Amino acid sequence: MAENEALIAWIGRTGWSRAELARQVCARAHAGGHRQIACDANNVRRWIAGSQPRPPVPEILATVISDRVGVRVTPAELGYGDAPTRDRALVYDPSFAATVDAITDLGRADMDRRSIWKSAVFAAAASVVPSREWLLSTLTADPRRRVGQGEVISVRNMFAVFQEMDVMQGGGSARLALAAYMNEHVYPLLRAPKSAAVNDSLLRASAEQSYLLGWMAYDNGEHALAQRYLIQALRLAQESTDAPLGAHILAGMADQATLMGNPAEGVRLAQTGRLGLRGAESPACLADLYALEARGHAAMGDAPAAVAAIGRSREAFADVDYAVEPEWARFIDSAYLNGEYATAMRDVARPTDAAFYARESIRAASAQKRARRGAMSQAVLASAHLQDRNLEAAHSAGVRTIELAGKVKSSRTLDSIKDLRTRMGAAGNHRLVADYNSRVHELLRAV
Repeated sequence: MAENEALIAWIGRTGWSRAELARQVCARAHAGGHRQIACDANNVRRWIAGSQPRPPVPEILATVISDRVGVRVTPAELGYGDAPTRDRALVYDPSFAATVDAITDLGRADMDRRSIWKSAVFAAAASVVPSREWLLSTLTADPRRRVGQGEVISVRNMFAVFQEMDVMQGGGSARLALAAYMNEHVYPLLRAPKSAAVNDSLLRASAEQSYLLGWMAYDNGEHALAQRYLIQALRLAQESTDAPLGAHILAGMADQATLMGNPAEGVRLAQTGRLGLRGAESPACLADLYALEARGHAAMGDAPAAVAAIGRSREAFADVDYAVEPEWARFIDSAYLNGEYATAMRDVARPTDAAFYARESIRAASAQKRARRGAMSQAVLASAHLQDRNLEAAHSAGVRTIELAGKVKSSRTLDSIKDLRTRMGAAGNHRLVADYNSRVHELLRAV
């Protein structure tokens, strides 16, 4: 076997020893659910000598090296064959034709090759170039440009339908139906001849729905797939010159980065979105970006920065007029934003503030019968009660979380229930803890 010179060069750029690289690979593999993977310095030595590790190790290697050096590195660049379809969708291509090909291939792989996503991993560094290129494009775009939407109204109407299904039933309820609709009816239109005005309107609609596909995958815990949809949606938004839409997509990328353990990247993505908005009118999007910036600061333990970002988010939200906001901004509302504020305050151990915002979110979500948002905010409320050492109130909120979670198909909702189970475990063998655990077990068995 010949030495893997590409791998040697990239390991050299990390500055890591073989043992440290092995430790990083194991940690990332276990965090991604691949607990069967174990490696040490001897494995790294064999890889350097030319041995081919089994999937998903090449992609995990690429991910940890990418995060270390700050640029996206693919398995192919480490000497492990051609980049597959799923890696192609991590590329933010300056060619619009290549972007259409990439997102079309991604849609096909999503529908026809479900097994490839089981070994795929979320790559934090992959978001750096897309967010930078999108921001640079907004600096030269004409913010005064306005186009009609009449000839693509059916596509926009379908977006409203699928967005409503996501919000009310969870991302796992209709994502494959949306993917089929996009593959069969929308993406082919991107290649068809059309007027400039219709093209711009169609690009916006395609970007919105591609974002929604990514968001549904994110809510369903399919993070590698979600990241790829979001990157391609951002590229379509750039082509449409719709700055608020691009900023909205960056908000989703920021949310995912923070959830996946990269809050500094989440803050950067949210700030990039704010910079790209400039004078464009979307107070709802601005409020969302500030809220997600607060989440990132809170996850890093910076309470003053989180509180300041929440204040700016609330100021922006006070200016929201849904009559002039785009359709995708409809659910950036009190239920959603207060839920984000509550989570941030919980993460910096300010239970009084967390409980206040959680109750505001729960009240609004209940009025709209939004079980997913209500469940997640109930979980945050329960956590705030635990921080205040009120186990009985925490148990009551936890039970309501479980009741609501049974009404939706959402991995995030289940994760909030599991997180609360861990937090309640600190109370020991109390009967209320045992009761909550039993209810969680029944719910997980049912789903």
